Amino acid sequence: MTSLIGRTRARGVETLSLDSPDTRNALSRALVAELTDALKRCGEDLDVRAVVLTHTGNTFCAGADLRDPPPAEALTGLLERIVRLRKPVVARVAGHVRAGGLGLLGACDIAVASDTATFAFTEVRIGVAPAVISLPLLPRVDPRALARYCLTGETFRAPEAARIGLVTTAADGPDPDEALTPVLDGLRRAAPEALARTKELLTAKVLQAFIEDAGEMDRLSASLFSQPDAREGMTAFLERREPAWVL
Repeated sequence: MTSLIGRTRARGVETLSLDSPDTRNALSRALVAELTDALKRCGEDLDVRAVVLTHTGNTFCAGADLRDPPPAEALTGLLERIVRLRKPVVARVAGHVRAGGLGLLGACDIAVASDTATFAFTEVRIGVAPAVISLPLLPRVDPRALARYCLTGETFRAPEAARIGLVTTAADGPDPDEALTPVLDGLRRAAPEALARTKELLTAKVLQAFIEDAGEMDRLSASLFSQPDAREGMTAFLERREPAWVL
């Protein structure tokens, strides 16, 4: 079976690339399972100092694969795996991010985005809510901005994503690597155990959200995806038309 996750390593930094450009790196059952396993392996490998999460193609992640969506529990498990990993996870974004893909950014410790990147919480436009991805995002993103973009589904760009705390840095050009270089240099200079303990401190509130609310968000997500609005919204999306409720 063709791998959906590319893996390379340089000086202790493991790069995991979402590598399903034909589906715009949508979060299918298989991709979520493979990425979860790759992160587990990184956590167990003493030679890995940090992880970079990036992508092939012009889309970082289009959100859930509507033709083969993962169970809510699987997506929750993936996001929690990133948060719990005892090594920093850095998102490298040089393309578009939608819906569930924004949950990946929220779970990462640092995120660097190019000026070609765009972002949108599109869940409400297909009849669901950003339930599971709210777990890492609510503790980290400006609440007023999050309310606007989750309720409207508007598209916004990297400088705005940095302003509201969705990403750490908005690069000046289409290549995020120049902005990423000092980040990776700093991680390579840090003591591994100090990195792990510092990450524990910084992610405590995010992890608490998973401990307290993951079950409820999983149930909400599953419930919403079974409702008539979601069926209409997903059908309209796949047929490239407006859903019936648009005025």
